[in-house]
Order: sequence, then structure tokens, then C-alpha cells
Amino acid sequence: MSTFLLTQVINFGAPLVGLILLLGALGLPIGASIVLIAAGAFSQQGILSWPGTALIGLVGALIGDTLSFGMGYYAKDSVQRRFGKSAAWRGARASFQERAGLAVFLTRWLITALAIPTNLIAGGSGYKYSQFIAYDVVGEILWISLYGGLGYLFGSQWELVYDFMSNFGGLILGLVLFGFGLKQAWNWQKKARSQLI
Repeated sequence: MSTFLLTQVINFGAPLVGLILLLGALGLPIGASIVLIAAGAFSQQGILSWPGTALIGLVGALIGDTLSFGMGYYAKDSVQRRFGKSAAWRGARASFQERAGLAVFLTRWLITALAIPTNLIAGGSGYKYSQFIAYDVVGEILWISLYGGLGYLFGSQWELVYDFMSNFGGLILGLVLFGFGLKQAWNWQKKARSQLI
């Protein structure tokens, strides 16, 4: 599917890049990162105009993020009815509120696999949209600049860049999940010790 999409990006240009980034932000497994890196390479080759492509891509990504935030927002009442009395849910919600800005920013460009769940949780936890979109804009600009810039810089070697970024992203996600698991294990052990005393 990526080869087909890349051919269509050459044919239809920046508007298709924006649409792909919008659909990727909604959770469709459409290969937004590979398209973004390729768009940078195509810009270096003169096929696309990078400033226009980056701007349209940014708009598409922000619309997609806003829509997935909205899905979480409109589902929050039913989630609250179901889990609202749970101390675990209240604790998780409070914890997310404290770190939401950082979570939104980092999941735009560094831990992209967690971007959509973060959008849904942000909307569902009552996080202010104005704060969400501020962190979202900064993170998406960094993502587009980084991925598109690497594609532009490495030109015809953009596929190697994509492979590296995919592996790097997987490593970062693995480290985050491992760190979360260690923290949970530590908290459970601490709780068990306090019950023994």
C-alpha cells in the first residue's frame, strides 16, 4: 500500500500528504511517517514544494488530532459513568492531568505509537482543548520538520531513514513500556510491604 500511496503523492502532491497525515492522526494504518519522509525526499528532488507540503501536512495532522481528541471528549460522560467511582480511574486521571502537556508533545514526534491513545485520553479526561492544541502544534511542527527534514537531507536514501526511524521509535516505545512496568512493580511491592507492617 505504501508504494501506491507514494506514487499518488507524486501525482497529487501536498493535498494528498495533508489527507494522509489527517487519516493517520485518526488511527488509520496508512503509513503517515513514511509518506512524510518521502515527501521530504520528493521536495529535495523538486517534485514537491517543501514549505507548502509541510504547511498542508501540519493542517491535516492538527485536524486529525482534534477529531480524535473530540472522540475522547464526547465519550467522557459514558467513561465517567462506568469508571468514575473507581479510585484507580481517579488516580490515573489526576496523574494524566499533571503530565498531559508533556505526553501530548512527546507522542507527536518521539513515541508516535501512543499519539492516538493520548488524544483520546486527553479528550476523555477533561484536559483543556486550548492546552492540548498548543502542545499538539509544537509537537507536530517538530515531527514534520524532523521526519520531512531527514527525508530532504538524505534524498534518495530516504527508505533507510524510514527503517532507522521505525526501529528507533520501536526502541523508545519499548523503553517507555518497560519503565512503566518497573514503576508499577515498584508501587505494588511498596504497597505489599506496607500491608505487612
